[in-house]
Amino acid sequence: MLSINGDDLAHTCAGPSRRQFLHIGSLAPGLLSLGGLLASRAGAAPAKSVIRDRAVVLLFLQGGPPQIETFDPKPDAPEAVRSCTGQVKTSLPGILFGGTFPKLAKMADRLAVVRNFASTDGGHNQVPVLSGKNEYAAPMGALYSRAVGSLNARTGVPNNIVLVPESVSPALKLGQPTGPFTYGYVEKNYLPAGKLGSLYSALMPGGGDQLLKNLQLKLPREHFDDRRLLLARLDALKRRLGKTGDLESLDSVQQKAYEVLLRGVAGAFDLRKEDPRTIAKYDTSDLFRMEDYHAGGKHYNRLRNQARVTNLLGKQLLLARRLCEAGAGFVTVVDSGWDFHADGNNPGVPVGMKVLGPQVDHAVAAFLEDVKERGLSDKILLIVTGEMGRSAKKGKNGGTGHNANLTPLLLAGGGLKMGQVVGQSARDGNTPSTTRNTPENLLATVLHSLFDAGELRITPEALPAAVSRLVLDGKPIRELFG
Repeated sequence: MLSINGDDLAHTCAGPSRRQFLHIGSLAPGLLSLGGLLASRAGAAPAKSVIRDRAVVLLFLQGGPPQIETFDPKPDAPEAVRSCTGQVKTSLPGILFGGTFPKLAKMADRLAVVRNFASTDGGHNQVPVLSGKNEYAAPMGALYSRAVGSLNARTGVPNNIVLVPESVSPALKLGQPTGPFTYGYVEKNYLPAGKLGSLYSALMPGGGDQLLKNLQLKLPREHFDDRRLLLARLDALKRRLGKTGDLESLDSVQQKAYEVLLRGVAGAFDLRKEDPRTIAKYDTSDLFRMEDYHAGGKHYNRLRNQARVTNLLGKQLLLARRLCEAGAGFVTVVDSGWDFHADGNNPGVPVGMKVLGPQVDHAVAAFLEDVKERGLSDKILLIVTGEMGRSAKKGKNGGTGHNANLTPLLLAGGGLKMGQVVGQSARDGNTPSTTRNTPENLLATVLHSLFDAGELRITPEALPAAVSRLVLDGKPIRELFG
């Protein structure tokens, strides 16, 4: 966490309020460059006519959510295939959702469900979906940051952010699941910007406290507004972190640093500033006791990967909305525990969906209602998906395997055409029965929502070549732009 504070700061028209404490999250290793956090994209700013006034929230259901239990139930399929959670009618005639999604079913006219989406990777590899398999292996948030700058030029809020449960509950102490579900795995694999470089890596607030201490600048109250002293402290910070080999010269960004640190960016990260009534609408903590599924809990049953199952998704999505409203361009929300093998580390589909399905239903519905009330439905594109799907046929205790050929995908807002189902899946629930959409199509869809492709064709130099080419060459999911 990069912070600057002073003791009992007196409020003045020109300065910060009493006891102001500015936080900019806890930085991941990829963001140890102060330049990476504070510098804008090198070179001229992109043409504003190309950039739409939009943001993206990607809810990533880590582990492999099941197609049939989410938004594509098959009531006429064999018993071992059809949804074990039942199904519910939606607001769209003839369209059903899985039985744990009654709230979203009522909102189906505001959603688009893609039933022929395939991640094309059957392992716990998030890169294909997060990146759209672009040549830079860069997550979509990093591409956006590369296009418009690491920070929002108006508010100073980072443009590429990853949220985990610790982002809303920093003191949270979770156990140790297996490899891809650990906090460290998310930190190491979701944040880097691939070949674009660490300047565009994501910021992930929450977690470790040692990094917090390393990135803290403390100024005596009488020197808080002393610009020279502040810049000297930034220089000292640069020297302290110099061994990372990733720090750039602060000369070109010191002015920016000073401005950003005094802007009050922290407000966007602080849920205490939110209306308690809004927090209550999002809150998912009363849906289940997460402690019951952790080590020592009555439903733990030695299933290690439940260690990162939490009931905090509602607040994660609330924080995502706050960040978008404050200027963040791309926020990835990670929700773990969707690996339903019914083996020694994971629950089966019946148990897993009973716990996680209602939470997604409640949190996403609250998010959609909130952004509608705030007039942000067209300005925020919500995406719900995972790194893969699951085999349709359930084995002992409802266990399922990995499936690269069919992955749940739901979208809402972002100026796209809602109230429809795109594509179809086969009766066996394992493959698309219509021409499949892939991560490349999802990437193109996101880029065409964020940028005006028509304007870009006229002035392709308006964006960095790395992004411009992806926008112009990409093939979005065409039905969403009808």
